[in-house]
Amino acid sequence: MTDLDALTDAWELAPDGPSVAGRRADVRPVRTGDGRPAVLKVTRADARPAPAADDEHLALQRWRGRGAVRLLRADPGRRALLLERLEPVDLADHWDEQACEVVGGLYVALHVAPMPQLRSLPSYLREWRAALAADAASLPMPRRMVDQALALAADLAAEPPTAVVHGNLHYGNVLPRAEEGTWVAIAPRPVNGDPHYELEPMLRHRFEEYAAPGAFGSVRDGIRRRFHTLVDTADLDEHRARDWVVVRSVLAAHRLHRSGGPDQRSGITRCITVAKAVQD
Repeated sequence: MTDLDALTDAWELAPDGPSVAGRRADVRPVRTGDGRPAVLKVTRADARPAPAADDEHLALQRWRGRGAVRLLRADPGRRALLLERLEPVDLADHWDEQACEVVGGLYVALHVAPMPQLRSLPSYLREWRAALAADAASLPMPRRMVDQALALAADLAAEPPTAVVHGNLHYGNVLPRAEEGTWVAIAPRPVNGDPHYELEPMLRHRFEEYAAPGAFGSVRDGIRRRFHTLVDTADLDEHRARDWVVVRSVLAAHRLHRSGGPDQRSGITRCITVAKAVQD
């Protein structure tokens, strides 16, 4: 019996469609005892550890459906969540600036006061910075960019957290709540941190569209349009947001370098391009 089967039985749920295997978790559409459509999500035991991913239930409890999927039940020990069922349509097909306006609005809803149960972003950042410094000489990217990221990370790690941040918010992690006509976030990796930390994933995802036929302007122009749309919609500080994009871009490149894989080179190139574009 799989974990999905065991939880379906234990929570008296009725399967309501085929299960789906995601990158880290198995998901099954179900109906609760009173007939409510829901989704059972169970993180697999062999899933690669992801910072703060196991704290998803804590943030969802705090948000209570405001800007995020509603949590119906959780068993942290079994890494299981019962969530409201949303429409299976993300922001991938929306014009990128329109999608950025949606996500920028979600920043405002999600950035509540820090929670004592969550780990702080500065504590993670100090660890990531130390690992980056140890590998700085071997990274296939401009050394000046690595040094810049190290300096910025040291400054940002000294700042106290001001809000709960989603940490993993991009086009694919926003789904509609059909009955309300609203968009909400899913799959947070929540930490207590700086709201300006959020932007970088939105600049790196759907990267191929920057140079697609019919795209307006250069790749740099496209990145900057998304960046400024997010900053303006969420009323963020442009300079602080830029610093975080640089840091997260270099850290993402470092993770790609360490993990290897067939897409390593193109992924690192994307990270470098994003970091350069927000500064030009």
